[in-house]
Amino acid sequence: MIVRQAGPADAAAMSAVLHPILTGWNSARSGDAETVLTRYIDDPDRLSCAVACEGERILGFQSLKLARAGNVYDLPAGWGIIGTYVAGDAGRRGIGRALFTETLAAARRAGLAHIDATIGADNAQGLPYYSALGFQTWRELDGAVGKRFDLSATEQTEGT
Repeated sequence: MIVRQAGPADAAAMSAVLHPILTGWNSARSGDAETVLTRYIDDPDRLSCAVACEGERILGFQSLKLARAGNVYDLPAGWGIIGTYVAGDAGRRGIGRALFTETLAAARRAGLAHIDATIGADNAQGLPYYSALGFQTWRELDGAVGKRFDLSATEQTEGT
């Protein structure tokens, strides 16, 4: 498996990962290639958009964006906003952890102090995934849970 940054040519393959996930969530969000291109790959607030590949196939992707004032998640400006999507038949293979290694490096390069993952309260895969990476619940919303990764805390404990 190779983890690399996504480019415009990856939009259709990323859509093939995202669309079934959104359908399973009964989400009204669009998962088409154009949406993937504008919302993840070419987003002006993109800090990272990593894809995990096996051969030509994209198994999953992870987006990290910079939160701006007035963002849709009502996060403090300057935080990171993360989203992770792994193909249904590719779970439990370390893809999410491999993607997070790339994302965490990008977050550190950007000087972020916190990363937020706002996860559906009924997302039985996402909640434990983010907890296993060290994200802590910091707020509960209507139908969602906000989990925060504190980069300064991880830097203090590294190497101990």
